[in-house]
Amino acid sequence: MAAAEAPEWIVREDATLPVLVALYLRQVLGIRFPEELPHLRGIPPRSAPISEYDDRSAIERQWRAYWDLTVEPQANPSPVPLELIDGFETVVALPVEGFEELADAIMPHGPDAVAYARAEHQHYRSRLGTGTSYRAYASAIAEHERVVGRRAHSFELNVQVLPFTQRGVWWIGALTIAVTDGLRGDIAAFDAAVAPIIADIA
Repeated sequence: MAAAEAPEWIVREDATLPVLVALYLRQVLGIRFPEELPHLRGIPPRSAPISEYDDRSAIERQWRAYWDLTVEPQANPSPVPLELIDGFETVVALPVEGFEELADAIMPHGPDAVAYARAEHQHYRSRLGTGTSYRAYASAIAEHERVVGRRAHSFELNVQVLPFTQRGVWWIGALTIAVTDGLRGDIAAFDAAVAPIIADIA
């Protein structure tokens, strides 16, 4: 096939440590945003998410900004430098100003959050991170092209494959979706679930 005929689309698939840690913290802090996203599997219940002494609205507001920075950092640059948070290795970096309440709230959860994220990332790599993602999305794109009778438009799509308690696909950024790991591993169901996403962007 000539180079000019190659697909002009890019799909990046992973289960990244920063996104897994952010969702772990969302859960242990009791933050509901984004409300449509289910919980992660395998996180033990915590006795004190955000205490009555913490500024809940500030923590939730800061977590939303941290979530945007984490999911799509290039589209949501910080106006101030970032600093690594103790206990999270190199996985969590927050702006040096305006995130004090969130930094204090997440500090006790660092080692557990990173350990959880590493285990789930490795689980993804062992099951799905084998270089077959191109084929999975190529099938859905080819089906879309058959339906609309034209080549797919150029696009970029980032996919986070996550251990949610419910199967599904959710937009979590302008160019990013989250898909349940179980659904990603079910070829027929995944093709059907990702078809509307492809139709949206291609």
